[in-house]
Amino acid sequence: MNTFAKTLDLLHRAMDASSVRRQVISNNLANATVPHFKRTVVNFESELKKALESERKKPALEMNLAHEKHIPNWKARDYRDVQIRRVLDYTTTYNNNENNVDPEQEFMLATQNQMSYTLFAQAAQFEFSQINQVLRG
Repeated sequence: MNTFAKTLDLLHRAMDASSVRRQVISNNLANATVPHFKRTVVNFESELKKALESERKKPALEMNLAHEKHIPNWKARDYRDVQIRRVLDYTTTYNNNENNVDPEQEFMLATQNQMSYTLFAQAAQFEFSQINQVLRG
C-alpha cells in the first residue's frame, strides 16, 4: 500500500472513531442523571499506535518455526485489524447515586473530539490538494 492510500485510510479510520466517540459522549451526557449509569469511553488511538509501532519494531533475533502451530516470538500487527472499541468505565463513581458521568469532563471531551475530527478532515483535504497539484503541474 502506498503512502497516500495508507494516510487516507488512517485518516478515515480516525474520523470513524471520532464519530463513534461523539455518539458515546452524547449517550453519556443523556444519562448523566440516571442512577447507577456507568459511562462508556472509546478505545482506538492507543491500539492503533501499538499496531503502527509493531510494523517498525522487528526483534534482532527472530525464531524459526518448525511447525505452523508454534507461537512466533514476534508478529507485526496490521493496523487495519484494529477495531473501534467501546469500553464501559465501571470502576469510578462521580455522584452519590453511583453514576460516574462528569458533565464538565464530557463537554470537554466533546470539544476535543470535534477539534480532532476537524483536524482529520483538513488533513484529508490537504492530501487531496497535494494530488491535485501534482496532476495540474
